[in-house]
This record gives sequence, structure tokens and C-alpha cells, in this order.
Amino acid sequence: MGAKAQQSGVADAKDQPYAVEYYYKAKWGHAEEFLALFKKNHYPVLKKEMELGRMLKVSMLTPRYHMTEDSRWDYRVTIVFKNAAIANDNFDSSGIIKQLYPDQETYKKEELRRFQILDAHWDLPIKDVDLDGK
Repeated sequence: MGAKAQQSGVADAKDQPYAVEYYYKAKWGHAEEFLALFKKNHYPVLKKEMELGRMLKVSMLTPRYHMTEDSRWDYRVTIVFKNAAIANDNFDSSGIIKQLYPDQETYKKEELRRFQILDAHWDLPIKDVDLDGK
């Protein structure tokens, strides 16, 4: 592959959507409380970032049945960013947060609570596998 073709491939990759999955494992009995706080305080911020064009999609899944405790998670949030650069640009959402939540004391208290009731949280960048390609 020539240098121009390689550069073109790199440029194309930079403009491709970039997905990250965020897993949340709540302490037993707190999954619904976590979800309520997520929907109240975090999802509106993500929606604003979608309006700005930073994100293409935000979705959440929960398992239909139970898992073993060592592999259990309660919610998986998938965020599809416009591209990898945006996903990793350390965007400062504090302006959005102050606009959406003028009562910063309550917001900070509820966000602290949202993370206090977690047993675990991890992030996993993912990519599609082209099964039909070479």
C-alpha cells in the first residue's frame, strides 16, 4: 500500500463513529435508584452533547435475566461519538451542567450518591468486526 493510500485510510478512520460502552454494577437493591439518578442528572447532559453534534447516539440496555455475581452488571450505556478525536478530547461539560442544574449543591449531592451506590463501573471502547471483509 502506498503512502497516499495509507494516509487516506488514517483520515477515513478519524472521521468514523467511535463507540464506547459504559458498564454500571449497582449495589444490590440500588439499581432502580441508580437509573433514576442517571436519567435525572446525567442523561440530559448527554442529550445536550448530542445536540452539539459530539455524539451520534446514546442508548442503555439492561440484562433480561440474572448473571453470576462475578460477571453481573445492571446497565450498559453505549455512546457513539462522532469520531475518536471527540471521544478523547477531554470536553468540559461544566457549562452544560451549570445551565441544566442551577442548584449545584443538589446536583453534586445526587451525582455523589449515584456513584456511591455502585459496586463497579468500567468503560470499554468497541469496534465493529467486518465479517464479510477480507
